[in-house]
Amino acid sequence: MAKVVVIGAGVGGMSAAARLAKAGHDVTVFEGSDRTGGKCRTKWIGNYAFDTGPSLLTLPAVYRDLFLKTGKRIEHILKIEPVDPAFEYNFADKTRITFPNLSLKGTCDSIESVLGKEAGNQWHNLMQRAEHMWDVSRGPFVESELKSISSLIAKKGFLGNLKVIAPLTSLRKLTGKYTSNPYLSKIIDRYATYSGSDPRKVPAVLLTIAFVESSFGAWHIKGGIGQLSNAIENRCLELGVKFELNTTVTRITTKNSAATGVEVNGKFYPADFVVANADAELVYNKLLDGKVKEASPERKKLAKATKSLAGFSLLLGLDNSKISGLAPVMPHHSIYFPNDYDAEFDDIFVKKIPVTDPTIYICAPNDPEMVKGNNLEAWSVLINAPRHEPGSGWDWNNGSALYAAKIIAKLDELGLRVSERLEVMEFQTPADLEEEVSAPGGSIYGTSSNGARSAFLRASNTSPLKNLYCVGGSAHPGGGLPLVGISAEIVTEAIGPK
Repeated sequence: MAKVVVIGAGVGGMSAAARLAKAGHDVTVFEGSDRTGGKCRTKWIGNYAFDTGPSLLTLPAVYRDLFLKTGKRIEHILKIEPVDPAFEYNFADKTRITFPNLSLKGTCDSIESVLGKEAGNQWHNLMQRAEHMWDVSRGPFVESELKSISSLIAKKGFLGNLKVIAPLTSLRKLTGKYTSNPYLSKIIDRYATYSGSDPRKVPAVLLTIAFVESSFGAWHIKGGIGQLSNAIENRCLELGVKFELNTTVTRITTKNSAATGVEVNGKFYPADFVVANADAELVYNKLLDGKVKEASPERKKLAKATKSLAGFSLLLGLDNSKISGLAPVMPHHSIYFPNDYDAEFDDIFVKKIPVTDPTIYICAPNDPEMVKGNNLEAWSVLINAPRHEPGSGWDWNNGSALYAAKIIAKLDELGLRVSERLEVMEFQTPADLEEEVSAPGGSIYGTSSNGARSAFLRASNTSPLKNLYCVGGSAHPGGGLPLVGISAEIVTEAIGPK
């Protein structure tokens, strides 16, 4: 039995902890805050519950596998329901396209009904390409540890797969080969933001996200996505994992090119293995001593990588009894695009200022377990935003309330009647996210996927230091609940059983 220390009780850290405990290891999780879950949290404010991080579950099989392999069936613990329609896309000229859940034909039919037969066929062809990309990239790129370009080249069939994946082609450029329809292009561009990236720079392989979403569905967990974090925590406790909350790791100790444990407030906790579910930038630039030369390759990778965008979120509790007439009927997920989508990415990545005319994402679950009372709605609103970088970029400690008011005014302009029925409002800035979950600059996904080599600039799951491993959104294969869950499985397999 090996002694394992996990730094951080986010979903990735807890998923690894559960798997490692099931494998027979003695696992302790150190968490700096007073709660588990990291960014994946459902927060109650008065009579309203809000998902403050992920607002939907894709690839639920990742977590079905986690629970099944650690001794329980997820269906016996959580109520997971399909979201239908999956998404409603709204454009500046009032064009609206609805994507049904789990139906490529239904999606193509919906597109055709609004944009014409040619557009429906173009989407079908795009999804065929995305499926092909997913088939060849899933094993070697997503579900396996990505060690180096040379290790990929050595794999059978790599060159043929490379042609399919088109690593030197951007998502924007690939989309342009299949369609010039501006509405479809914006929808595809949005998938770049799933990794906190710029669609003009991300590799074309991110098109696979559209296929995954269409084929495996968009899902809601009754009571909020934060129930997943709670369930994983309980699974850990049942397997004997120990949690130390309000306990911030200040140093990863090393000896002879290997991690030996952690320090907390000057106290040493020895470990055979250290699993870091902290942002890789924090791990390599703060928790490891700068003199640890073995960490140099990872530090250089992180320095080259573009950090992911951040997010400005609003939690809105709405009381429909305050207004005359009927409140607007909202689908579970709505996206309102601006007229100029490129300007949004210029504001974030070039000008480093709050987006002047942002895309607005609204999660409005019709879930009675997320409100206490009738005629109430709990909305989570997310705006893409630049990182919190006082001195070199934007300082989110200033002007945030005014920006929140601007978003509310925009929602009213869209006919959503928010200010008339607003009972609860709380906003979270990138500065808040940095403080609450130790995400440098409030970057949601650690590093972005901007650039052909971006996948190789993420932190490796197996560190150059012996016995140190990285898990979570800033490590391979990336951010988002499915990929974080996959990273935990990769790390567990790398460590092995007792």
